Amino acid sequence: MELVEFDKMQNFDREAEILKVLGHPVRLKIVAGLMSQTCNVKKIWECLQLPQATVSQHLALLKNKGVIEGRRDGVEVFYHVTSEDARRIVGALFVPGNCS
Repeated sequence: MELVEFDKMQNFDREAEILKVLGHPVRLKIVAGLMSQTCNVKKIWECLQLPQATVSQHLALLKNKGVIEGRRDGVEVFYHVTSEDARRIVGALFVPGNCS
């Protein structure tokens, strides 16, 4: 494992922002699920058994922070993880799975 030396010139703002956005259990679950598959909002809220509005709020925050992106297909939007930093962090925590 490579160690990071204390360097007053190094800035960890981007990494701290990603950790903050992943710091909520629902957002962490969303990112973990999206690492293994692309999903639309309906599938995400069905898997998590949460209201659509709640899931949409979390998706919006993840999208605004550059962790995920949505791809429109007709009236549906399918989300996927775009942040390699987020992939590494979540991958270090556990192996991504999908809902059943």
